[in-house]
Amino acid sequence: MSFSSFNWTALAVAVAAVAIFWTLSSTTSSPFTSSFPRLQNKRICLLIAHPDDEAMFFAPSVLALTKPELGNHLKVLCFSTGDADGLGETRKEELKKSALQLGVRDENDVFIVDDPARFPDSMTANWPEKDVTSLLASAFAPDLAATLNGTAKKDPKKAPTATIDILLTFDRHGVSNHPNHRSLYHGAVNFLRVLMKDKEGFASPVTLYTLTSLSIFRKYAGVLDAPVTMLQGVWGDFLSGLRGKRKDGSDAEPRRLLFVSSIQEWMTAQSAMVKGHQSQMVWFRWGWITIGRYMTVNDLQREKV
Repeated sequence: MSFSSFNWTALAVAVAAVAIFWTLSSTTSSPFTSSFPRLQNKRICLLIAHPDDEAMFFAPSVLALTKPELGNHLKVLCFSTGDADGLGETRKEELKKSALQLGVRDENDVFIVDDPARFPDSMTANWPEKDVTSLLASAFAPDLAATLNGTAKKDPKKAPTATIDILLTFDRHGVSNHPNHRSLYHGAVNFLRVLMKDKEGFASPVTLYTLTSLSIFRKYAGVLDAPVTMLQGVWGDFLSGLRGKRKDGSDAEPRRLLFVSSIQEWMTAQSAMVKGHQSQMVWFRWGWITIGRYMTVNDLQREKV
């Protein structure tokens, strides 16, 4: 066997091994991962800061949660048009196109806030926590919004209500440490705190899940990071089981959500970026969408608020 033929054989074996490993790791195609927690029949909102966040960071979650058999209804709320380079109108349309490719039912389920005074697309601006909270209340908690704007008084004996069940967004580090990403975390946490203020004895109608930020090495590990994440999840669930369930009803939803895309789903996420967000496909994003872990693996933690 010549050296060149050996190289081709080794390459073919390596590709086949990765394909098998990937298939067995996927939470949607592998029989070994079917027991991982899922959300079903939920009203879900994904909070993002810029058009393309839904594909670059949350594609595995959106692809998994929009599967018709689960009965979920997922909407996207984007807090800016991404107009830092003057492409806001273009990026609005790109977000709608990408969201539909990822499984969102209708472009009317994509809401884009165009308010650069309060929510500028900026690498240096932190969005005011109270502004994020106010917008979330207006969108999802009419009773709370009426209380905040002074048109109604809060009744501590009335259960808190909301038009969604689940919020998904970035964690306190924002994955890339972007201040706009971090602002969504703090605003969402404050929204739940205000929603539940003086509501002792009631469970929150909304559960918040945040996308776990990781080290630079794991960010670019692609699907190879899946086993590490899975082991962490199993260990965390084991420890949680030892502690027992909480009496306040906060264990009604899973403590952790893990989504590992199949090869086909990864290709769909690639298409959502390349064909959906054409204006954003500068050279360095090709590396992110090819080997970036968040294009394949999403690990979301339930926040205790």
